[in-house]
Amino acid sequence: MSYVRKLAATIVAVLAVSPAIADGVVQKLITPADRMRLENYAKTRQIALSEARSGGDPAEFSRLEEALGKPIKPFTGFDMTGNWQCRTTKVGGLLPLVVYDWFKCRVTDDGSGWKLEKISGSQRTTGRFYDESAKRLIYLGTGYVNNDKPQPYASGPDTDQVGYAFRTGAKEWRVEFPAPRYESKLDILEFRR
Repeated sequence: MSYVRKLAATIVAVLAVSPAIADGVVQKLITPADRMRLENYAKTRQIALSEARSGGDPAEFSRLEEALGKPIKPFTGFDMTGNWQCRTTKVGGLLPLVVYDWFKCRVTDDGSGWKLEKISGSQRTTGRFYDESAKRLIYLGTGYVNNDKPQPYASGPDTDQVGYAFRTGAKEWRVEFPAPRYESKLDILEFRR
C-alpha cells in the first residue's frame, strides 16, 4: 500500500471513531469577543452561580441546581427540530437570580444544521448550532427585542450571543450564555417539550 493510501486510510479511521468536533466553520465565524467568552465560560459560570447562591431566592436556586445537576447526554440521535417551551434564567449580575416564565421557541433544520428562534417574549434570540463535541454544541446567535429585525451574527457586542448547548434528557436541553451583554453574568435558556 502506498504512503498516500495508508495516510488516507488512517485519517478515515480516526474520523470514524472521533466525536463530532467543531469543523472549523465556527472558528471562522466566531468573533474574538465571543471566543473569549467561551474560553472564560467555567470561571464566569462559577462566579454567577456563587452570586445566585448567596443572594437569590433559596427555592429558585435549589431548582436551578437540580436542573444544572442533570447528567449531560450526547446529541447523537437527538432530533432538536420542532416547537419547544423555553425559559430564561438570569444568574448573577444586577440581580442574583431571576427566573422568567416559559415562552415559545422553534428549532428548524434547513440543511445547514439546526437553527433556533425564540418566537415569543420581549427578549429574543436567533442563531445556529455547531458541533464542538458529542455532548456540547456551540451556539452563535443574535439577541433582539420584541419584533425588531434581528441583526446577523457578528454585527457587534450589543447583539452578538454565544453559548454552549447541553442535552439533559429525551425532551430537554439548555443553552448557557456566559457573560451576556445585559443584566446578568450567565443566561440559561432551558427547553422542554
